[in-house]
Amino acid sequence: MLSGEELGRLFETFERTAFRLETLSVYSVDEEREDFERFLAGGDMGPDWDDNPWVRSMTDKGRQISRVHVLRSPLTDYLRYELASYPGNITAGETIGIIDQAEQDVTGLPDHDFWLFDDQEVYRMHYTCGGVFLGAEPLPAHRLAEYQHYRDHALASAVRFADYWERHR
Repeated sequence: MLSGEELGRLFETFERTAFRLETLSVYSVDEEREDFERFLAGGDMGPDWDDNPWVRSMTDKGRQISRVHVLRSPLTDYLRYELASYPGNITAGETIGIIDQAEQDVTGLPDHDFWLFDDQEVYRMHYTCGGVFLGAEPLPAHRLAEYQHYRDHALASAVRFADYWERHR
C-alpha cells in the first residue's frame, strides 16, 4: 500500500489524465480540519476556494483531472463542505460530476474510491469507517480494464456538478 505521501507523488508524475471515483460521505483529513470548522461557522474560506492551486498546478501543464462523487442526499456536513469547494476546482480546470443515489439508481460501480492515472495505473483507496485514509493499493494490470469501465460508467451516469449544485446548494 502507498502512503499519502507516496500517492501524492503520482500527481507530479502522471502525464495526461487522472480520474477519481469518490464514494464516502465523510473523509477525515487532518489538513482540512481547520477549514472544515471555519466552513461550519460560516467563515471566509479564502482565495484557494476560488481557484484551487493544487488542481491548477496540474491543469496548467496540460494535464486533465476529473472526478465523479457518488453520494446520497441529504448531504452530510462534510459533503456540504467538500462540494462547496468544487467550484474552485472547476475554475482551476477539474471536471466534476455527481451521482446522487437518492435521485438516480446507478448500479455497477464499486463501493470504494480509486484513482486511475493515464489509463495505465489504478489505485484502490482504503479508509477506516470514519474516513481516515489508510493507503492506496496498486491494483494489478489485469484489473485495469475493469476500472476503466467503472470510470466510463461513472462519467456517463454523472450529472454535471454545476447542475447538481444549482439544485442542492
